[in-house]
Formats: sequence, structure tokens, C-alpha cells
Amino acid sequence: MMVQAQLHCLCLFTLYLTTGYGQERSFNGPLKPMTFSIFEGQEPSQVIFQFKANPPAVTFKLTGETDGIFQIHPDGFLYHSRTLDRETRAVHKLQVSALDAHGAIVEGPVPITIEVKDINDNRPMFLQSKYEGSVRQNSRPGKPFMYVNATDLDDPATPNGQLIYQIVIQLPKINNIMYFQINNKTGGISLTPEGSRELDPIKNPSYSLVVSVKDMGGQNENSFSDTTSVDITVKENIWKAPEPVEIVENSTDPHPIKITQVRWNEPGAQYSLVEKEKLPRFPFSIDQEGDIYVNHPLDREVKDSYVFYAVAKDEHGKPLSFPLQIHVKVKDINDNPPMCPSTVTTFEVQENEKIGSNIGTLTAHDMDEENTINSVLEYRIVGQTPKFPREGLFLVQTYTGVFQLAIQSLKKQDTPQYHLTVEVSDKDFKTLCHVQINVIDINDQIPIFEKSDYGNLTLAEDTAVGSTILTIQATDADEPFTGSSKILYHITQGDSEGRLGVDTDPQTNTGYVMIKKPLDFETAAIHNIVFQAKNPEPLVSGVEYNSSSFATFRLFVTDVNEAPQFSQRVFQAKVSEDAAIGTKVGNVTAMDPESLDISYSLRGNTRDWLKIDPVTGEIFSVAPLDREAESVYRVQVVATEVGGSSLSSIANFHLTLTDVNDNPPRLVKEYTGLFFCYPLREPGSLIFEATDDDQQSFRGPHFTFSLGSESLHNDWEVSKINGTHARLSTKHTGFEERVYNIPICINDGGRPPLEGTVPLPVTFCTCVEGRCFQPIHHQPGMPTVGMAVGTLLTTFLVIGIILTVVFIQMKKNKGRDNVENAQASEVKPLRN
Repeated sequence: MMVQAQLHCLCLFTLYLTTGYGQERSFNGPLKPMTFSIFEGQEPSQVIFQFKANPPAVTFKLTGETDGIFQIHPDGFLYHSRTLDRETRAVHKLQVSALDAHGAIVEGPVPITIEVKDINDNRPMFLQSKYEGSVRQNSRPGKPFMYVNATDLDDPATPNGQLIYQIVIQLPKINNIMYFQINNKTGGISLTPEGSRELDPIKNPSYSLVVSVKDMGGQNENSFSDTTSVDITVKENIWKAPEPVEIVENSTDPHPIKITQVRWNEPGAQYSLVEKEKLPRFPFSIDQEGDIYVNHPLDREVKDSYVFYAVAKDEHGKPLSFPLQIHVKVKDINDNPPMCPSTVTTFEVQENEKIGSNIGTLTAHDMDEENTINSVLEYRIVGQTPKFPREGLFLVQTYTGVFQLAIQSLKKQDTPQYHLTVEVSDKDFKTLCHVQINVIDINDQIPIFEKSDYGNLTLAEDTAVGSTILTIQATDADEPFTGSSKILYHITQGDSEGRLGVDTDPQTNTGYVMIKKPLDFETAAIHNIVFQAKNPEPLVSGVEYNSSSFATFRLFVTDVNEAPQFSQRVFQAKVSEDAAIGTKVGNVTAMDPESLDISYSLRGNTRDWLKIDPVTGEIFSVAPLDREAESVYRVQVVATEVGGSSLSSIANFHLTLTDVNDNPPRLVKEYTGLFFCYPLREPGSLIFEATDDDQQSFRGPHFTFSLGSESLHNDWEVSKINGTHARLSTKHTGFEERVYNIPICINDGGRPPLEGTVPLPVTFCTCVEGRCFQPIHHQPGMPTVGMAVGTLLTTFLVIGIILTVVFIQMKKNKGRDNVENAQASEVKPLRN
């Protein structure tokens, strides 16, 4: 027995030397509260710590949550005899006491905490081997519609218990596109944006997923995993616009009244209504269940239909989908009586109208819906005043409101006016309208002039337009102020060009003859005018206009000397700018109303390019023309009477010059700042631009560029960039530090082609900060630095000689004085 105890102590001592736990990696010490961390799954009989006993303590006692695992040796060795399992107990609370030889506690008990540290010894497991869920088409992407859940018995605070979800398989997988996605931490399954757009229960009503879960955060190749299957049913999108709604107007039922509804695919949506058109009072509302209500009675006659939108938003106020358009039609009831078109409707009928003739149409209105029984109107005559010569003189069509003569023609002398009361009714209402029928006289009298000849009148041809030159008068015996008695005057002869007109006074039928267009002696010196007086209403059958309705008048026009008149205000011509001197470029024509001869001259001929033949009006060039100086040359032509009062008039002559290729190309500007840094380290290039003063085609210029000297081809190269730009490049780097004037030959390719050679100065210079630095050289007339220094030294030498002579002279005058007198004289004040 003693031997076994000794062997056991030896084993514990060996374990004590090879293992250890605790704070600060110290394996023995006094009895005090301590905490130890031990990985689960380790071999048993591992020594944790050795407690040292202080006399009179000779042994130790262990109590608390030992679970039969933890033991302590009398020598103070604390150890575990079985493998630890964190999932069974993560923390063991123990107490250790020191005992004397009699078993009495002399120290303690002190708390000892054993923390069992986790290892990855448990695989994750899904709570279900198969999950089932459903999703609506067009559901919001990224919002989970179902979850899968797995558990892991390992410590969730360590990577061992951190689970990552992943969709492994999607069936079917159309076009290799994933329609579903999973939150790798929560297991929430949602639609991808593609799935939100493409899911269609008609095409594919269901999908199967295989979802995996891994521990160790999915980052370790030794992590455990599990899989489950997920069956998903695709349901039809219920976010659809409802059918159009009909609401009976002026409903007396309690409001609000539910009229329709909308539903988002998932619960929790926030609904609102948006007006399509701004109304003073929007009569609809929606609750958070998606039910839509009308809040108060509607009036179809105010507004017969409404269109607005239903919107579903998430909890953040973001729209879940497109708005749904809601149509509401207000259904009519017969709640409006017929309305007369006016207080009194007036018709006219001639006294000779035949029986059955239409007199007029009474059109009443009904605010109820058109083309329904509510707006069908019936007309009926219920009263006639007076009833002379008899009652029932008129009838009205029941549904059209057309009035007709029913029995006989009317006589104005019997009754000039009738008043009818007409009942207009729909199926529920009746309204009385009033119709007045005026019997008008027939046009059986013709207008008669008060005199048939209005004599002669002489006017100058320059009499102002609008002048009244004559008053004429005719009378008509028909009823006044009717179409039968109204008179309109017409000029039927003697004024084919419409220079005269006649305005009628509607009250007196007086005619005022006026000048409408300028008179012209040269066209017509005498006008034999014939007037006719007519009524706007046609004459009755058997009555014709005769000579009494006609009158004559003679107008004599006297001549007035007038200025010549050009055939047009602006004359235009076109000629090439290289036209030879003396070329006829155009001509102008003018005529004198009095047939006098005309002399032509030019005014505004600022460049003296043109001359005009004073007799014929032909215009010739007298100097070289230049389009680049003036593309359109404008002058005035003066036509003056020869003899008479020498009146004149002016017209414009515009000469358009067409371009010829007469300007060689040139540089677009004077290039003075082109340079290369000296010494040139590698070949370089510069860009320059050319232009041409000639008119360019719509495609622009197409210049060609070349060097102006063959000797330059070894040093320089010119290459064309486009029609206006070229690049000058160096072929080597061995250039001197100076200015090179490179002749550039530019050809315009015109007809004929013109070529110009222009110098392009390029400077090779020392560069400072990327800019050309050129030191100032000696210039004639300016002193150099050496000359300036020499001049200064010479000046100082002359001044020194002068001072020396003065000093010597002063020494001679004062040589006999001693130093004291000299000092005294220096401090003695000066005296006058």
C-alpha cells in the first residue's frame, strides 16, 4: 500500500513537471483565489496546480462543482481525472481548504475557478432536414422571405461556433443566373435583383435550393459543415391595379365607404395615395391594410371621373414597386332638371313661309350624363300667345326641338309677334322655356336712288387714300332695320381696279364713296361710275331690280408730276471677282409716269468699282473687284427726270462677288515663340496652322505642306496633320544655339492652285524651368561691364589726386603750428 502511494506521488510529480495551467504560468504557490483555463478534450490526470501548505496545515480538501472530475492530492496537487467537456459544463466553481493533522480547516476555503476552453468538436446541424417557403413574384430584392437555421454546440464567441450559410445549388438555374441569395450570417433567403425581375409562376412555379452551413466562419479547411434542402414556391404578384371602380353620385350612405383595395406581396408595407391632378379637395384615402375609401359623396356634374395612384413603401419610406393607377368613374343619377338655353329664345319667320317650313331649333341642356336615359329630353308646346288668327299655329318635334309652321302662313299685319311656352322634360323633371317668334316682312320692295345721276367731280391723282369724295342715297320701303330694307352699294362699272369703295351707314342707308387705292391719271383719266343699290336679303319671287336701283357718276382725274418708278426696290446681280474691267454686271429699269426721259446715277459707290450708263441703266465694272474686301457690294441707283421738275427716286443694287482662287495660303499668325531647349536631347516637333483669305468650301481648306528648300531635308521634316495644321519635326539633335528661319511651302490645291512660301522662325535656346532663356548680348553704344569698372576706377583716381594736392597745400600753411594749437583751433567756436 505504501508502495502504491509512493508511485502515485511520483506520477503526479512527473505530470507537474510536464504540464501546468494557471495565471502567469506558475505551477505552485500559496493557497489563494485563482482561475485556470483548460482546453476541453485533453487527456485525464493532468496536474493543474500545486498549492503550498503553511504549518500547521498538512493536507488539502477540495469541494464544489467537481463533477467527479477534479481531485486534490494531500501534497496540494490539483488535477482532473477525466476528460473535460465544455458543452457539459463550461465553468467549474471549486473551493480548496488547508487542513491540519486533525482534519480541521486552518486556511480557506478559497475559490478556485476552472474555465473549460472550447475546441471545435461539434459539427453544425440544421434544425430541419428540409425547409419549405414561398415568395411572390416581383418581391423586393434583398428582403428575406424565409430563414434556415442551424446550431453548433461549440462556443459561439469563438470561431468554432461561428456559422456561415451558403446556397450551393439552385434548380432550375436559368441562363446560369442565381435568382436567390442568402445572408451568410442570419440564414435569411431573399431574391436577387434578377430574381425580382424574372420570377414567373407560370414559367417556373417552384425552385429547389441546397443550402450549406459551415463553422469556423467558413475560413478553415478543417471546419465542419451540414446541408439542407429548401423548396420554394413562386406565387403570383398581388401588387396589381384593381379593376375600374364605379361610384354612384350623391350617395346618402355613411362615409367613408370602401370602394376597392390594393395589397403588397408581403405584410408591413406602408400605403399612400398620390393625386394625378391637383384637386381642391381630394375625396379618397387609404388605410394601412391597403383598403381604399371615398370620404364624401361625389357629384358627377362637377367631375365625372378620377385617376390617382396607390403607392407602397417600406419602413424607410422607399417605394417597394411602381405605383398602381386607380380609375374611379362617377355613375350618374337623374339629379338635374333640363335647362333652357336662354331666358327667351327668339326665332324669325317671313310672312310668306310655307306650311311645314322650319322656323328654328330650341336646344335645352341637361347636366346629367349624355347618351343616357337621364339626359334624353322631350319638347311640347303648352301655350301660344296670342291665339290669333287661331291656336296651334306652330308645332315642335318631340326629341329634336325643331319648330315648324303647322297650319298656315303668317301675316305680319295680323300679328307681328308670338310667344310660346314650351315644356322640356326628362324622365323625372320638367322645365318651362319661352320662345318668341317674330313675323318679318318679305323683301318685295327694291331700293330706289333719290337721283340717277350724281354729276361730275374732278380730283388730282394724288388725292389722299381714305378721302370721302361723294355721298349717295337710296331708300327702301320694306320694314326698317331688317335685311329686307338694309341697302348695300356696289360699283358695277367704271372702276375695274377697285380704286373706289362705298361704305353704308346702317341707320340711314347713306352711302359714302371713298378712295380705297391711289388714283392714277396715266392709267385712267376718266371714270364713268355706275352704282347699284341692293338688299342683303333676296327679293321675293316676281320682283326684280330695275333702273331705279342704279345711278351714275363721272370722275375726272387730273395729272400730277410724279417721280420715276423703279420696276423693283432691290436689284441683284452676281459676278466673279476676277471679272475684267468694263464687264457689264447688271442693269436697272425705271419709268416716269409722265413718260419723261430718265437719267441714272450711282450713290454710295465708295470703292469706285462701278459706273452706270445714265440712259440705259446698264451697270459696268470700272476697277478690279475683290471679294475678300467686300463680298456683297451695295450701291444706290438714282433715277431722275430729265426736264420737268427733276424729281428722282432711289433703288438699291446689290452685286454679289463670287470667289476665285487669288490669295496664296499664309500662316494663321506670326509665330515668334517657337523654340527647342538647347542642347536638344531627342528629336522634337512643333505644330503650326495655315489659312487662306479666299472663300472656303463647306469641307474647309485642304492645304499641303513642304519644306521650301532641298538643303533642309537632312535636318527638318514637315508632315501634314489635317487640312489646316502641320507638324515641323527635327531629324537629329545636333543644332546650334541660335534662330533658324525655316521656309515652309503651303499649297492650297485650288483652281488654279496657289502656293506661298513663308518663313517659320524656330529658336534653339537654353531653357530655365521649361522656358527659353536668352542672355542680353552687348549692343553698340552700350558700355560693357569692363568699361564701366574702368570708368569708375579712373574717376576715383582723379578724385584722389585732387584731394592729395589740397591736403599738401594745407600742410604748408599750418606747418609751424604745434599740435596743441591745432587742437584748440578745432574746438574754438567760429566768429563773425
